[in-house]
Amino acid sequence: MPRPPESTVLGTLMLGTLVALGGLSTTPAQAQNPADQPFVAGEPLNLSPNARTYGGFRFAESMSYDAERDLYVAVNAGIAQDIIPNDGYISLINPDGTAHTLKWIGVNRNGLTLNHPLGSDIINGLLYVVDINVVRWFDMTTGEPRGSITVDDALRFNDLEVAPDGTIYATQTGTEDPDTWRVYRITPQGESSVFVADPVLARPNGIAFDPQGNIVVVTVLSNDVLTYSPSGTLLNTEHAVDAGNDGLVVLADGTKYVCSVRQGTVSRIRPGQPAEIVASGIPSAASMSYDSRRNRLIIPMNNWNAFTVVDLD
Repeated sequence: MPRPPESTVLGTLMLGTLVALGGLSTTPAQAQNPADQPFVAGEPLNLSPNARTYGGFRFAESMSYDAERDLYVAVNAGIAQDIIPNDGYISLINPDGTAHTLKWIGVNRNGLTLNHPLGSDIINGLLYVVDINVVRWFDMTTGEPRGSITVDDALRFNDLEVAPDGTIYATQTGTEDPDTWRVYRITPQGESSVFVADPVLARPNGIAFDPQGNIVVVTVLSNDVLTYSPSGTLLNTEHAVDAGNDGLVVLADGTKYVCSVRQGTVSRIRPGQPAEIVASGIPSAASMSYDSRRNRLIIPMNNWNAFTVVDLD
């Protein structure tokens, strides 16, 4: 979603089921030659037993669940590009809300470019993020950058989903011009193409696969939940309760959860049933993920610099 003015972000009060203490960076990025410095990942906190820290975020747009380590991965856009370029970073959060590593990726910029990361996905031991018109991926063990693909004709990606074979599907929410409403497909070989460009994609945002391998997309300007075949054919249109949607989770049984960044609600759409509200009152509910161990949604809250947990029945 478009970010608010920096003055608004700096003055926003933080709230939510679990509130993250602001991780504001005030040190300008230093120019370094990456070839002269080794890559360094951040270290976990080593607090005394009487201390508790809740993760420091800076405009966290997306979260992903790392099932291997049972951690939440929060992707932070950082300070706006016109103030501090290349300020994005990635945090690791324990499931109880305490910080594991405040700046896992981004503790320094040695060998790292991460300008304004938004959507994320974990697949095959790699963390994929969209960063303006670039898709980057990182080693989930070491945090080290492993590769990137630039799509020259893309304006700004919002979210992505990655298939087991490495094929990337990325949404471009675009502008008010319907010609910019697109979903891109990027092959494992790095070849990019427009997967879907259609006015029905009313500013596409969240994206996920369904159990059959189809591509599901939610939009900002409508409450449509659109399912496309791998060939780009529109197969089905469902509806969330509210419009203004951002986050999308699809479970193995086909149940879909959709969160509205504008209304602060979470809709559940069970197969063949109308949508119902399962949570509300979550400001700026953005690109959420699913904690399969605890049957819960983890929802970042953008400029509220926090995330909310929604336990499901």
